[in-house]
Amino acid sequence: QVQLVESGGGLVQTGGSLRLSCAASGRTFSNWVMGWFRQAPGKEREFLAALTWSGWIGSRTLYADSVKGRFTISRDNAKNTVYLQMINLKPEDTAVYYCAADPTAWGSRSADEYDFWGQGTQVTVSS
Repeated sequence: QVQLVESGGGLVQTGGSLRLSCAASGRTFSNWVMGWFRQAPGKEREFLAALTWSGWIGSRTLYADSVKGRFTISRDNAKNTVYLQMINLKPEDTAVYYCAADPTAWGSRSADEYDFWGQGTQVTVSS
């Protein structure tokens, strides 16, 4: 059974940094698409970043324009863990952040394309 568990959220001041982790279990995820989304109160779930890896092409990443240059997605295949490094955080980054996984969602920015989700971790950026 696939399980995703996020950690690393918390309260940070404007301009601060956080690194979120997503520990995956239940299978090998090395060639799956791993993504990060967030959802603020009253808003739809928003795509942030995705990463996939293959032995032939290597690692590929995709970012939303709103976070490009500030957020970095990475993975440690040996630990089955995906990370989201966030810098220069702003109050509008306040949301619940979710990790997602899917074998075929590469290229999609839609939450509907991802089959597996973590429970979310709260990130609050104070002004």
